[in-house]
Amino acid sequence: MPREIITVQAGQCGNSIGSQFWQQLCQEHGISQDGNLEEFATEGGDRKDVFFYQSDDTRYIPRAILIDLEPRVLNGIQTGPYKNIYNPENFFVGKNGSGAANNWGDGYQTGESVHEEIMEMLDREADGSDSLEGFMMLHSIAGGTGSGLGSFLLERLNDRFPKKIIQTYSVFPDTTNSGDVVVHPYNSLLSMRRLTQNADSVVVLDNGALSRIAADRLHVQEPSFQQTNQLVSTVMSASTTTLRYPGYMHNDLVSIVASLIPTPRCHFLMTAYTPFTGNNVEQAKTVRKTTVLDVMRRLLQPKNRMVSTIPGKKSCYISILNVIQGDVDPTDVHKSLLRIRERRLATFIPWGPASIQVALTKKSPYIPMNHRVSGLMLANHTSIATLFKRIVRQYDGMRKRNAFMEGYKKTAPFADNLNEFDEAREVVTDLIAEYEAAEDADYLSPDAGNTAPAGEATKQTHNLTTHINMPEQQSKADIIAERQANLPLPEDPPVASDWNSADATKVNVGSGRDVTSQTSTGNAQQSGLEGAATGGSSVREAGGVDMSNIGREGVEKKN
Repeated sequence: MPREIITVQAGQCGNSIGSQFWQQLCQEHGISQDGNLEEFATEGGDRKDVFFYQSDDTRYIPRAILIDLEPRVLNGIQTGPYKNIYNPENFFVGKNGSGAANNWGDGYQTGESVHEEIMEMLDREADGSDSLEGFMMLHSIAGGTGSGLGSFLLERLNDRFPKKIIQTYSVFPDTTNSGDVVVHPYNSLLSMRRLTQNADSVVVLDNGALSRIAADRLHVQEPSFQQTNQLVSTVMSASTTTLRYPGYMHNDLVSIVASLIPTPRCHFLMTAYTPFTGNNVEQAKTVRKTTVLDVMRRLLQPKNRMVSTIPGKKSCYISILNVIQGDVDPTDVHKSLLRIRERRLATFIPWGPASIQVALTKKSPYIPMNHRVSGLMLANHTSIATLFKRIVRQYDGMRKRNAFMEGYKKTAPFADNLNEFDEAREVVTDLIAEYEAAEDADYLSPDAGNTAPAGEATKQTHNLTTHINMPEQQSKADIIAERQANLPLPEDPPVASDWNSADATKVNVGSGRDVTSQTSTGNAQQSGLEGAATGGSSVREAGGVDMSNIGREGVEKKN
C-alpha cells in the first residue's frame, strides 16, 4: 500500500519550484501533459500513487495544494502546458490579489482569515488517501506569503495532523549579498521558529549557493529563476526516488527521517547533487564519464552543497544518506566507500555511528540519460548553524536600529508588542547552540547540560538517549524512534548466512536486493545506533561502510 504525501506550495517561490517538480515527475513516470499515461509507459514497478491519484477518467492528478496571495504565478501555471494535470479545486488565490508585501506579519495574519478554506482543501486530499504518511511544503522564508502564511500553515498542519510527518523544502535568502527583499532577516528569523518547532525535517536550499552552482554549471553570470528552479526540482525528484521506485530500505518518509535525524531538534538537512546535465538543467556542462567513486566523492565536496556554510574546525556530519541512481554494481559502491574512508573525506560526530548510508535506485526508463551514474546526498551537518548565525547577525543589525519595523507593527502578530521577534530569536539561538553542542563527544551526557526542555521526556533507543515529545498517545517522535530502534535485517542474506560470525557491509539496492560483502568494519547484525553507543563499529540501516575507524580527528577536505 502506498504511503501518500500531500504537497503544499506556498507563495511565488514555492509554486514556481512546485510547477517544475510536477513537470519532472510527469516525465519520469510517463505521464502526459493532460495527465494520461503515455502509450510507451508500460514498464511498471513505480509507485505513482505516492504523489498522484487517479481521477474518474483515469487521469493522474497531483496530490497538491497551490496557495498564493497574489495571482501572477498561479495564473501562469493555470495557462501553462501542464495546466490540465492539477485539480482546479486545489488552487487558492488571495481575494484582493495584493500579496503579503514581503511582510511576514501580513502573511501570517492573512492565514487567520483564510485558513478554513485552505484546511478544507487539505482535509479533502487527506480523506482521499488510503494511508497518508505526511506533507511536503515548498516555500521561501524571505518574502511574505511563503514565510508568513507558510508559518501559519505549519502550525495548523501540526495541530490538525499531529501524527503525520511534515517535511519542508525551504529556500533561504542569500545571506552573503543584499537581496531584493531588504527585510528578509526579519522574515527568515520568524519563519525559522516555526521550522524548528513545527516541522520534522527541513531541507535547506540557499539562494546564494543555488546561484553559484547554476553559474558554475551553466557558464552564465546571472542564472534565471527557471534555471535555479530546475536545480531544486532535480534535487526534490532525486530525494523522493526511493519512495517512487521502492526497494528494501528507505521506501517511506519516516524511514528517511529516522536514518538522518537522530535527535529531533537537529532536523535541518543540506543536499548535494551530481552531475547536473542537459537532461535536468538547460545549458548544463557535458559530463564525459561518471563512476560511483567520482559521484560519491563529488557529493562530499563543499562546493557542491546547496547551502552556503563556513565549516569550522569541529564541524562534522551527523548523518549521510547517498541516493545513487543508475546501472551500478553494488561492489563498486562498497569499494568507493572504502576509498572514502581511507582518504578521510568525511568527519563524523564523536557520539554516533560514523557511516555513510547508501540507497541504490533505478532511473526512470522514460527519460534518456547521457550519464551512467548520478547521485544525491542528504546530509545532517553541524556547519549549517553558520547559516543560522548569519541570519541572527543580520536581524540584530536591523533590530538595533528598528529599521523597517513600522510595517510589522501594523499587523496583528505585532499589534501589542514585539515579543514575537524576541521569542523567535531565542528559538533560533537555542538551535544554533544545539548544533554546536552536537560537535562534542559528551553531547548525550546528562552532565553536559543537554537536558530535555519542559514538557519533554527522555526515551532510550539502542542505548542512545534522545529527547522526544511524549504525549498520551504515540506521537511522530515515538514512531521515528521505534523505526530507529528496530532497524530491519534482510530475511535471507544472499552471502553471509551467519550474521553473528560474518563481518559484512550491507548495501540497499533499489530492486529489493541486499548485497553483502566481507569487510573488517564490524558486525552487521548490530544497528548503527547500538554500535555507536556501545563503542563497537557497526553498519547503519541502509548500510554504508562504517567510517569510525578513520579517526574522529580527521579534517574534512575542501575543494
